[in-house]
Amino acid sequence: MTIARRRYGGRRHVALLSLLLFVLALSLGPTPSAAAGGNWWEPTARPAPDSGIGVTGEPFTGTDARGEVRGFVDAHNHLMSNEAFGGRLICGKPFSEKGIADALKDCPEHYPDGSLAIFDFITNGGDGRHDPDGWPTFADWPAHDSLTHQQNYYAWVERAWRGGQRVLVNDLVTNGVICSVYFFKDRGCDEMTSIRLQAKLTYDMQAYVDRMYGGTGKGWFRVVTDSAQARRVVEQGKLAVVLGVETSEPFGCKQVLDVAQCDRADIDAGLDELYDLGVRSMFLCHKFDNALCGVRFDEGALGTAINVGQFLSTGTFWRTEQCTGPQHDNPVGLAAAPGAEAELPEGVDVPAYAEDARCNVRGLTDLGEYAVRGMMKRNMMLEIDHMSVKATGRALDILESESYPGVISSHSWMDIDWTERVYGLGGFIAQYMHGSEHFVEEARRTEAVRDEYGAGYGYGTDMNGVGGWPAPRGADVPDPVTYPFRSADGGSVVDRQTTGQRTWDLNTDGAAHHGLVPDWIEDIRRVGGQDVVDDLFRGAETYLGTWGASERHRPAANLAKGAAASASSAEWNPFTSYAPGRAVDGDRSTRWASDWSDDQWLRIDLGAPREVGRVTLDWERAYGTSYRVELSADGTDWRAAGSVTAGDGGLDTVRFTPRQARHVRVVFLDRGTEWGYSLREVGVHGR
Repeated sequence: MTIARRRYGGRRHVALLSLLLFVLALSLGPTPSAAAGGNWWEPTARPAPDSGIGVTGEPFTGTDARGEVRGFVDAHNHLMSNEAFGGRLICGKPFSEKGIADALKDCPEHYPDGSLAIFDFITNGGDGRHDPDGWPTFADWPAHDSLTHQQNYYAWVERAWRGGQRVLVNDLVTNGVICSVYFFKDRGCDEMTSIRLQAKLTYDMQAYVDRMYGGTGKGWFRVVTDSAQARRVVEQGKLAVVLGVETSEPFGCKQVLDVAQCDRADIDAGLDELYDLGVRSMFLCHKFDNALCGVRFDEGALGTAINVGQFLSTGTFWRTEQCTGPQHDNPVGLAAAPGAEAELPEGVDVPAYAEDARCNVRGLTDLGEYAVRGMMKRNMMLEIDHMSVKATGRALDILESESYPGVISSHSWMDIDWTERVYGLGGFIAQYMHGSEHFVEEARRTEAVRDEYGAGYGYGTDMNGVGGWPAPRGADVPDPVTYPFRSADGGSVVDRQTTGQRTWDLNTDGAAHHGLVPDWIEDIRRVGGQDVVDDLFRGAETYLGTWGASERHRPAANLAKGAAASASSAEWNPFTSYAPGRAVDGDRSTRWASDWSDDQWLRIDLGAPREVGRVTLDWERAYGTSYRVELSADGTDWRAAGSVTAGDGGLDTVRFTPRQARHVRVVFLDRGTEWGYSLREVGVHGR
């Protein structure tokens, strides 16, 4: 707003201007609320007008009798995705200095009747027409099946916090190809530029909430950068917000015609920048194969559309093969997606796929392995959802070889057969925000392994993630949610949520926005029982346990690196050496290779007695299906320490009770290929 200055009118105009500014401040700025009486959880000032919360009572604080924090964790949310994809795909903002009418308004092209809501045509069927007005009527959005409208308005997030949520992972998200092909945008499509903006706005939202509570650090919305800080926030009864990244080409690591467009320096610089922004977890690939890893496919027409996007981004379509283990990727989308397919060059068609070929041929690339190890070096947590099973298997192999616990599956995009490996590492798993019946059924499937590892559970709402959310069960179903109800801890009373002229009821509206998370949890309790909710209520403790263990992790010394090595044989080659020492030189580009027969051995002299409890074998293509690890104090008397009987190559980790030994020998019994045995690196560790 520009105000023209005039020399006449003096005090009268100054007084009039002051009055106008005062009225404007009353309309748009924070105003004293009824909570100014001293309840720490209520703001001393809140924008007026604004959304209702619908929760009364003091939020729980402190820890339980065991000293553990309590509360739910939303492990996968997208608070700022309205700034992604060029800025027009998700309509509305989580907050606005201009007030709720500005924050919760539709995209300009949706007026007057949604006729140009192009993405709605794709995601929700029909013709995309809808009432575009948000505040104050909200006739058509937010809704459980409206995928392009804001669901994370700050007051709705506040309601989830008041209902017991104590950790929220805000995944900074975008996709350059979707941005480039979408008709409407406000800005460029560089993914890292969008990530930087979304990180900044998360901190801006923290400051916005802080101002309502009287200043810096006083609000309930706290961006945290380490697990100890997060624990303090949760103990205070506030919401710990963790930054993550879910994007298709992190650090510019796309590939074009199978050629990587980044290098190790780009990865190091990118990880350092993200860490400095406060990011502590991330996906290495998402939707499109990139220079780091292959992806887990999408199904149906959406899968076809994404496969088109893959081609437009990389010059190649997804390629499949038969799976070699029980895990498999999702079926490739085979349904037509005419709108997306029209973007393909003339004469180019989406390929057909064999039904029995369910796995992506692409796994974790060498650059991807470098990125995984770079994340471990920085004590970050790796998100394995969206990775192909081949990439996931290799990533888990790497984490297991280093006993690194920082692995997360945040929204049901991981093959369920990986569950025990994730928990065995000390990782964390959350389920997508399915309807209560589906959610309970899925929770029951993994309940025994959670109990075995003492793990809490989480949910990933994926709000603003264009995924779809629980539909209403109906008011006439057995045991519907009855309003008002008590929060999971019993300390707060939750009633229906009202914003403007609209009041939402989970029974009839479903999970329309993030503020209905407490209602959804109450529905889970009624459908599945208190034990499922109890597991969820322990989610914050388990998530922070995984994070803390990742921060404390220090790589164990590789006792084998540079040690003297001998072998039963070494393959002869006039151009390169495959000598035994190549398996302990710390360089994965070299290798030891044996003659082409079953019974072979590789021996390592550690130089002095050392405690040995873990041996890792990084195979080249010629691997062993069965072998045993032996230890000796003198190189003469050998004792078996551990064995493998069903090896499948890759990166193996053999663990056993630690004991003193100077010599380590691997005795190979059966080959997995027609060649001999070939190892890039052998590691020997204390534990």
